[in-house]
Amino acid sequence: MVDKKGHIRLISTGLVAENRKARFNYTITETFEAGLSLTGAEVKSLRQGRANITDGYATPDGNNIIINNITIGKYDSENIFAMHTEKRPRQLLLKRGEIKRLIGLYNKERITIVPLRLYFTERGLAKLLIGVGQGKNAVDKRQTIKEREWKHEKARLMKHN
Repeated sequence: MVDKKGHIRLISTGLVAENRKARFNYTITETFEAGLSLTGAEVKSLRQGRANITDGYATPDGNNIIINNITIGKYDSENIFAMHTEKRPRQLLLKRGEIKRLIGLYNKERITIVPLRLYFTERGLAKLLIGVGQGKNAVDKRQTIKEREWKHEKARLMKHN
């Protein structure tokens, strides 16, 4: 991120990217916090806030879970020998029991694993919050919109009373 004076400001803790479409397109039943297998330049790029996780999804690969189609932009000061690919598959770092559970759900119930948030912890570690859920159809999406509009209307009415 660039501040008013044109200096590059790094994100030390907090939210880097959020997938707001995921909760609209999927019914999320469970969430897991996973680490990411990243290179140094990718971490520095994340600290600059250069990430997009809206089109991401995860799939099992043997005994691992791989996140696909998330974009981590190029780092400004990266030299040509250490350049990383923006959309490469990245391994999720989870506990063995969580990996087995996700693989079982993926194979048995045909769930979708989507990224919800990418953030840095207080210790400075990059974490990805992933959600497990089923895709919604058009009727479910309309119901979600109706519920959201009713919440806004109810809050507006309560505010005026």
